[in-house]
Amino acid sequence: MEPSTDTAAPDRSIPATSGRDPAVRLREASLAYGSRVLWDRLDLDVRPGEFLAVLGPNGSGKTSLLRVLLGLQPLSGGEVRVAGEPVRRGSSRIGYIPQQRSVDPTLTVRGSDLVGLGLDGHHWGVGFRRRKERKQRVEQALRSVEAAEYARMPLGLLSGGEQQRLRVAQALVGEPDVLLCDEPLLSLDIAHQRNVSRLIARQAKETDAAVLFVTHEINPVLPLVDRILYLVDGRFRIGTPDEVMTSATLSELYRSDVEVARVGGRLVVTGTDEVDHHHCAGETS
Repeated sequence: MEPSTDTAAPDRSIPATSGRDPAVRLREASLAYGSRVLWDRLDLDVRPGEFLAVLGPNGSGKTSLLRVLLGLQPLSGGEVRVAGEPVRRGSSRIGYIPQQRSVDPTLTVRGSDLVGLGLDGHHWGVGFRRRKERKQRVEQALRSVEAAEYARMPLGLLSGGEQQRLRVAQALVGEPDVLLCDEPLLSLDIAHQRNVSRLIARQAKETDAAVLFVTHEINPVLPLVDRILYLVDGRFRIGTPDEVMTSATLSELYRSDVEVARVGGRLVVTGTDEVDHHHCAGETS
């Protein structure tokens, strides 16, 4: 499969950083499983404080990109750096927000316990000297996502949206340089999708963290997005929403007729079964 060779212009895919290292940098990056190429020759700089949405159909390599940045998946070729350093597992420079998933209603772990894991990992028993600082940082993180009232509540008694606020706080409590979000809006209703998206964007801007936000549905995050990385079948485009989310660009990526229209402030994308399924996620939540 040939790679995309007409990606976004350099001033979009490699933005200026005012002398600062990019929070995320990929150069000539490729990822393949055997003969299947997910993406190839990907050059990407994500600035501190930038909100990058990562779009594409299932199997296009969105989550694999996050795994590369987490140090869980090596590149097939090229180079990747986070906060100016080679990637490694368990880096404190990275915060991670997973997909919303169901929690056992009998689970008694409290909200503050979950958020504290963002500082401690799975190592229980914080030293005495750090207890006060740890408590302050957890409380601050809870307040930042408007979840202070959930600190002492068991996770099993909280709604999906409330639990996801806590996961945002957990990802932010360590003050990461990069925030990776893997479909954090799945299973949330429209109101919670918007609230969680805004919380992530607001906190990232305030802390100057770069956000890579994998999603199947662009509309809840569209007002927050600086640029989009769109992956399809080994090809990709990078640019602003107005540059990428067009009929011409998506038709070229999918190699099929795709229509993009704005209806009531929302983007509606129709075309192949693949793109219809992709962009209908969350429409009826």
